[in-house]
Amino acid sequence: MSSTAYLAGLGTGASLIIAIGAQNAFVLRQGLQRQHVGLVVAICTLSDMSLILLGVAGMGLVVQQHAGLLQWLRYIGAIFLFGYGLLAAWRACRGTSGLQPAGSDIDGTRWRVVAASLGFTLLNPHVYLDTVVLLGSVSTHYVGAARWWFAAGAATASVAWFISLGFGARFLLPWFRSALAWRLLDAFVAVLMLLLAAVLLGLFG
Repeated sequence: MSSTAYLAGLGTGASLIIAIGAQNAFVLRQGLQRQHVGLVVAICTLSDMSLILLGVAGMGLVVQQHAGLLQWLRYIGAIFLFGYGLLAAWRACRGTSGLQPAGSDIDGTRWRVVAASLGFTLLNPHVYLDTVVLLGSVSTHYVGAARWWFAAGAATASVAWFISLGFGARFLLPWFRSALAWRLLDAFVAVLMLLLAAVLLGLFG
């Protein structure tokens, strides 16, 4: 085992993933509502791990050479974030959010959650830049098995973060017993999503 490479991957992966973003806001909200948390965490974690492995395997160069693909992802991702931001703004204005009792899962809701999880993960071009391009580039500083230990460290950071965010959200439940707290959270999510959509469209330079 190359502990240096593993710790480097762990630190680099953590620095990239532990930031306020659309995906993290979505995972946090699902965790607070206790709706399909395991499913959301699994999708986000497995997607990140797959992209990290692709980057270390050399797909970063392929992504960089196909800038047009990332451009399309920018527009699709912006539309996705804009739509979700409007929904969050609607919830904030109407105060329709709230804690849902555990065990009230509906198949239709489950598939919507799956679609949203995949959308927040795969329709954001920054995810590819962070995992495939950036982590893939950093991994080239290591050779042989050390590169894969670097990937293992980055994947560990992803797993630990999403599990902590999704299942740790329950410790914030006392602050979200009131409708006002949920409206404030939805207002924050709405602003965040709309700003990220604007950034993807290049409206802020």
